[in-house]
Amino acid sequence: MDEPYRGLAAFERGLELLGFDPFERLDEGTRFQQPAIFLCSVTAWDLWREASPEEFAQVRAAAGHSLGEYAALVAAGVLSFEDAVSLVAERAAAMADAGELQSGSMVAMLGGDDHAIRALADRLGLTIANDNAPGQLVLSGATEAVAQAEELAREETGARARRLDVSAAFHSPLMQPAAARLAEALARVEIQPGAFPVYANGSAAPFKDVRRELSENLLRAVRWRETMLALRAAGIDRYVEHGPGAVLTGLVKRTLAAA
Repeated sequence: MDEPYRGLAAFERGLELLGFDPFERLDEGTRFQQPAIFLCSVTAWDLWREASPEEFAQVRAAAGHSLGEYAALVAAGVLSFEDAVSLVAERAAAMADAGELQSGSMVAMLGGDDHAIRALADRLGLTIANDNAPGQLVLSGATEAVAQAEELAREETGARARRLDVSAAFHSPLMQPAAARLAEALARVEIQPGAFPVYANGSAAPFKDVRRELSENLLRAVRWRETMLALRAAGIDRYVEHGPGAVLTGLVKRTLAAA
């Protein structure tokens, strides 16, 4: 993941600010995986901006999936890179610690009936953590309830359940300790007017109160499908993904094709 970016200014500066190399400890989970993904995303954005100045001049909006919000806010100039590195490191540690306080997990529900999946989640006390694209909802909550959802998925909803390899119930009320800790960190950073709007996961609309929304978004669903529809309604018809992999590109294509 890091190989294309080693030696580049933003990447190396990020490692310096972190004080450790997260890529050496990816198998230890959230507290190292999140800073690693963030550095790749911001460095990929910097490379694209330098290589494609004419396209960069046409950027009208940005969005990021969960952690990706921080890279999007850096791209827009709302957060400084230095502040964002610190916030991402604190967010990752806070989420990992919250997961250790209370056992939680997540399960992707692929296909199936949307209403039936939401009803099952409600009955089991689970949260819709991600509405990624048509036919892809992710549930989050207590480990026992997630296991029940996995067991009942096919029979009650027609969905294929796939347990996610995560250490906690992200984007659920179980992240409350992490949200409180992140709010304290956010209070210490400067927020600047952005060069273009950044769409927030929790509202599927441009950020209005960055500090409040970033902390609350740890407890709220990532409304990615709705965000893509909102961007399209705003006249956006071309999307460029910055970061490792191309998962979001696939979700965008599915969402817009279905619409």
